[in-house]
Amino acid sequence: MGAQQLPEGDELRARAYLRALHARPLGHQEPTMSIPAPRRPVTPTRVIPAGAPLPARAPEPGEAPPWRTPPPPPPPIPTDPDPLPGPRGPEPRTVEVRHVHEILLTSPDPDPKPDPRWWEHAWEALVTWRMVAAILAALLPWTNGRSPVGIWAHTVHQARTEASIGAAYVIAGVALTAAWALDRRTGRAVPRFLFVTALLGALGVLDWFDPILVQTGVHR
Repeated sequence: MGAQQLPEGDELRARAYLRALHARPLGHQEPTMSIPAPRRPVTPTRVIPAGAPLPARAPEPGEAPPWRTPPPPPPPIPTDPDPLPGPRGPEPRTVEVRHVHEILLTSPDPDPKPDPRWWEHAWEALVTWRMVAAILAALLPWTNGRSPVGIWAHTVHQARTEASIGAAYVIAGVALTAAWALDRRTGRAVPRFLFVTALLGALGVLDWFDPILVQTGVHR
């Protein structure tokens, strides 16, 4: 095949007219003509004047370009104006709190003592200085060689023969009761002496035949 001939001036002129009219010539070997798509406008981020050096590298993703001017700082937040001076409130007072701690030290109670028995009560009641003094004064023969107990025992025994047996028992019982009540009320040495004398001297009114007399009524 021979070399392809170049188009001449008239053919070039006709092609220019057809391209301007957007017409496709029949049997022509040029590529298919198409309507170009609309292009997006390019918004420049920086205008580099002539003669200025270009940046050394492109900014990384998320990095602000070095030629971008940083935004101005936000304006300060307005604060409330000072309140107008007014009457001052009461000054704060200091409150003092005192704590009083009371510590009580207690010890366990000792084991209670057992109650004393009846003979221990009797012994404590009898063995006192008043009782000892009353017994000595009642038994010692200091009245003309005779003791007060002996004199009282003879007196109630004589009442058996001069009055009667019942009257002798009444006299001895009344004297013993009166001496016991006086000693119970005062608790002194003289009433205790009288009580001991009446108690021991009352034995003189007894006779061994009295139980038989009470049971049978037979006199000696």
